[in-house]
This record gives sequence, C-alpha cells and structure tokens, in this order.
Amino acid sequence: MAFAQGSRSSLSYASEITFGTAVTPTLNLPFSTHSLNMTKDRVAGNDIQSDRMARVDRHGNRQVAGDIVADLRDATYDSFLESAMLNTWSTNVLKVGTTPKFFTLEDYAADIDQTRRFTGMTVNSLGVSLAPNQMVTTTFGMVGKDMTLYDAGESGAAELDPEDAAPVPFDAYSGTLEIAGSTSAIVTGMDFTLTNGFAPTFVIGSDSAPSLEFGRAEIEGTISLYYEGAGILDRFVDETETSLEVQVGDGTNTMNFLFPRCKFNSADVGVDGPTSRIISVSFVALRDETEDTNLKITRSA
Repeated sequence: MAFAQGSRSSLSYASEITFGTAVTPTLNLPFSTHSLNMTKDRVAGNDIQSDRMARVDRHGNRQVAGDIVADLRDATYDSFLESAMLNTWSTNVLKVGTTPKFFTLEDYAADIDQTRRFTGMTVNSLGVSLAPNQMVTTTFGMVGKDMTLYDAGESGAAELDPEDAAPVPFDAYSGTLEIAGSTSAIVTGMDFTLTNGFAPTFVIGSDSAPSLEFGRAEIEGTISLYYEGAGILDRFVDETETSLEVQVGDGTNTMNFLFPRCKFNSADVGVDGPTSRIISVSFVALRDETEDTNLKITRSA
C-alpha cells in the first residue's frame, strides 16, 4: 500500500474562459506548500424529540479555498499576479483593476495517481514577505467554486515535467527599498497584503456559487527598520503621506512594487534587550491620482 507523499505532489493550472467551467491544466506551478480544500456548510434539523437525539444532518453550500505559498520569481506567477490585481500586464506594468481572472487548478498525487480538480479559482489575497537572507515568499490566498475528485486515469491529468530551466527565485538582498524616494539601508523586513474580498454568491437551487463577488482592493503592510533618527517617527506623528518602493531580483531579472501614496498608522519603538532598537511601522496604501492605483508592479522586460 502506497501513501501519498508531499514530495510526489504537483500543482498545474490553466486560465478559464467561463467561470467554473473546467479546462485542462497545461502549466506547472512551483510551490512550497498549499492548503487547497473544499469545505461544506452543515444543515441540521430543528425537530425536538423526547429522546434528545438529532435525526437530520445534511451537507449544504460548498466552496473551495486555501493558500498557495511559493518563492516569487520572474514570469512564473505573472497570471496569478494578474488575478490578484484584477487586471492585465501592459508594457510590463500591472496596476489594480476591476476584471477578475479565474483558473482551473489540479492537485496531483503522482504516487497514487489521484487528482483533485478545483474550478473557478481566483486570487483573493496576495501576501509578500521580504527579509534578509531569504527568498521572497509569496502567499496566494485562493477562493473558488467547486472541487471534483478523479481516480487513476479518469481525468486525463498527468504529472507535468518540472521546469528545470524556470527562473530562479527572487531574493531580498538583490533589491532595494525606497522611502519617499530615498533609498533606505536600515530596513530589516517588509510584509504587505492585498485583499480583494472575494466571496461566493449562493442561490436557491445550487450548492455551489454561480459567481464570486468582490470588494475593494485593500492593501496594508508592515516595515521593520533600525532606529537611527526621527525621520520615520515624524512621518507617523505628522500624518505625512509617503511613497514606498521595493525592488527584488534574481541577479538578472527584477520586479518592483510601488506604493505611490502610503500613510504610516503606527511606529512602535520598544527595547527588547541590549542590542539595536527596531521601529515597527504599519502602513496602508491609498490610491494615488498620478499613478491611478494604490499598487503598481513593474517587471523587467
């Protein structure tokens, strides 16, 4: 008897033409971990019986969701960045838009030849984490319509060949970070999250949603940096709007994340011991009139 191993698992995907209508995945998706699963609501009966025992418990609305965690790299996740931003690349620039993009995703366990196919999948949240001496970690928070199980050979799914020639992951030490247009060499970490507010729209007559609704593009993050003066604290105290721009790279290719109009909402300076003091700053990204976005992603040509 074989047990499915994480090391023999793979994800593949393809863009859907119509929401929730499956297409055959043709592209391999490198990942570190994922938590894609289907969940069902429960519908219980309300009858009261003298023996105190329930008679009815049914499955109700079904939906799929989970995180895909990966090392960000050039080109590989461009379609998922489009999905997160609800827009398409234009001359290597991607801004926040209003057009959703959906995928069919397959989770394939090669050692037992079993497939879980997820349809109507989109990026509800995009999280990016940067720190010294590590790859740029990206978390795609996915939501979708439904999941189908396939036994050996039923779906036509196959293990796609790993892309050995795929770009190497981005790292933080190959990039830069600018605050208000000036390069900062004292930042120790940065995390930000874009949230789209996708949610299923359930209707009578179906246990899966016919569509997904979405809300505003909310972007918030944190920066940690060494305490060497009052500059950052002044921006928090005076409520001064600030631009933030971070560039990551792999030695050849780069990707820039520009937040053209930010506001610092906290700037905590504690003393955790005898070593260097750190400022922890939280920020929110707002729409900038000139850039017409609250986040602008630029990839190298």
